[in-house]
Amino acid sequence: MEIDKAIRECDDGRLKTKYNNAIYVIRRALALYSVQEVALSFNGGKDSTVLLHLLRAGCFLHEAEENNSGGDAADGGKTFPIRTIYFESPSAFPEINSFTYEAAATYNIQVDIIRLDFKSGLEALLKANPIRAIFLGVRIGDPTAVGQEQFSPSSPGWPPFMRVNPILDWSYRDVWAFLLVSKVQYCSLYDQGYTSIGSIHDTVRNALLCIRNSDNSEEKFKPAYLLADGRLERAGRVKKNSSLVCGKLSSISNGVKMENLNSGSMLTASIITVGDEILFGTVEDKLGSMLCKKLHSIGWAVSRVAVTRNDIDSVAEEVERRKSTDDMVLIFGGIGPLHSDVTVAGVAKAFGVRMAPDEEFEEHLRHLIGEKCSGDKNEMALLPEGITELLHHEQLPVPLIKCHNVIILTATNVVELDRQWDCLIELAKSNGILVLMDPFVSKCFATILSDVEVAQPLSKLCAQFPDLYIGGYRRSREGPLVITFEGKDLSRIEAASQSLCQKFHAGAFSEID
Repeated sequence: MEIDKAIRECDDGRLKTKYNNAIYVIRRALALYSVQEVALSFNGGKDSTVLLHLLRAGCFLHEAEENNSGGDAADGGKTFPIRTIYFESPSAFPEINSFTYEAAATYNIQVDIIRLDFKSGLEALLKANPIRAIFLGVRIGDPTAVGQEQFSPSSPGWPPFMRVNPILDWSYRDVWAFLLVSKVQYCSLYDQGYTSIGSIHDTVRNALLCIRNSDNSEEKFKPAYLLADGRLERAGRVKKNSSLVCGKLSSISNGVKMENLNSGSMLTASIITVGDEILFGTVEDKLGSMLCKKLHSIGWAVSRVAVTRNDIDSVAEEVERRKSTDDMVLIFGGIGPLHSDVTVAGVAKAFGVRMAPDEEFEEHLRHLIGEKCSGDKNEMALLPEGITELLHHEQLPVPLIKCHNVIILTATNVVELDRQWDCLIELAKSNGILVLMDPFVSKCFATILSDVEVAQPLSKLCAQFPDLYIGGYRRSREGPLVITFEGKDLSRIEAASQSLCQKFHAGAFSEID
């Protein structure tokens, strides 16, 4: 069979693994259900085109095994045995319709054309036919993929059938590797700059593939398989009347709403440390205090520093509490091959998404660890589905992970934290992932007065100056009491410190560096 032969003879080890896993799912489904009880939902897109040819190969191998032919059965000229359904829509691209009918003729596919909406069409189809399972070209990252597995019963309220998803764990890169290696036809729109095709009302060419002539007189687009970052395949799913300019894709932060950040309001951050070793008292958390100083240096107030246990549920609970109350959450620590593996999984749970394979992250890991890790390296490349942004910097061997307003740091010591923070600030200056504001200013005073003498005046000052951070500490029990004033307005700090000094005799307080 030409598909099976092309994949097995190629040099792409990753594609071979994906292909073998998908074929296993298909053959498993064909062992559970008869050919009359399964169907293929085909829509003319790249994913369903991949699925069509995987099913051709899977049916061929399944039949060869049943006939004990060792995979040598002929496959030319035979009618594709699986019922294929196509939901024809007046809002579909003409090229999609044309490709679907051409594929049906080329591969001897008997297509049931349904002109109802998807749910009504399925109800009518299943009522008239003994279909128990439907093959779908769903991939993780698709809006409909949340909560699905390779075999998933239909959702409540839908007609009952088993959803079979052979390419659920395939990436954008995997899809195009398969199509190009197999040398099969796909819809011509993908050669015109479209990367994810919906209806004519909500799909445009992906601006990231736009190229211009030197005189800027004509726009041209590279084919879809040249998109560098597969996570941006849906960047062309916008309204056609939106302001999409070639080469200038409107960016939307996946964290804080940037338009509201310069209004003068205080931005707050939480710091979460993950580690049983800190809770046991075995290790002192130096990174948390270091992060507080660094955040204050860019004008951010820290509302909470928390330490949580080294398990997914504990991390998820803490992140869920803080992500909705603070503008940013910085989290570090954990356990696993990457030290932050438990932390990443906890963040995913806090946002209610599943962990999905990330091809780009996997490439970074491959260069970093080579063949030295135990277990399945793919498991290490799982990131929160649909909410992850990788923060790249040439000084970082592995990019930092940002999920909406949560940034996951992988530092394990102060040197690594210094480097990651410096990279984060550089990135903030170029792409706005963090708002950089005027730093907090502070004044410190020392006194030999007792805690009892100073306590009441300090309490009144805290009420009088709620915009300031006022604190007191002693380096030793016998040492001087240090009073700290910190805030964004130096004049307010001066007023607070003068007010304190006026309550006592001259010389009771001395300013220190």
